[in-house]
Amino acid sequence: MPDIHSVCVFCGAQAGTQPVFRAAAEEFGRALAKAGMRLIFGGGRIGLMGAIADAALAAGGAAIGVIPEFLTRWEVAHEGTSELIVTDSMHSRKRRMFELADSFVSFPGGLGTLDETIEIITWRQLKLHDKPILICDIAGSAAPLVAMVEATIAAGFARSEVRELFEVTAGVAVTMDRLQHLATIRGGAAALL
Repeated sequence: MPDIHSVCVFCGAQAGTQPVFRAAAEEFGRALAKAGMRLIFGGGRIGLMGAIADAALAAGGAAIGVIPEFLTRWEVAHEGTSELIVTDSMHSRKRRMFELADSFVSFPGGLGTLDETIEIITWRQLKLHDKPILICDIAGSAAPLVAMVEATIAAGFARSEVRELFEVTAGVAVTMDRLQHLATIRGGAAALL
């Protein structure tokens, strides 16, 4: 059995302009199910979120959605999940996703995906957890995020060690291989205040 049992995936509520984004999300959902890893995601039925959850579920895997109540009123909640957790805010959504996850994978997405990714990296920088964070690069999607991190280092706002807080992985196969070889350091959830 792998040490990583639950993978939180941050990804877009839109599908993006390139078909490769949806294809990669579907491939990753199937791969998680095949590996026996539970998907933790934002609970939406649309965009890459819906694609990854649908693929994981269709392949016999488990998918736990975490969605704030106001988004359920916009009728974007994925009702077919293994479990749908409704929270009272975006903040409690992110905290609950953190608590359920052994590791994090960031896929292409919009501002919400960037927010979640940067926040979980920041929590690791602050030593609130030591769970692995992977940025799955699909068709160059990781480049702007990495460039932003490099810009903060170059401007003297971050130390070069922040590069070690996350890994960029080249596509789905490499990301899955990395997940299967990572060991989660326990205690992260208890340490988050």
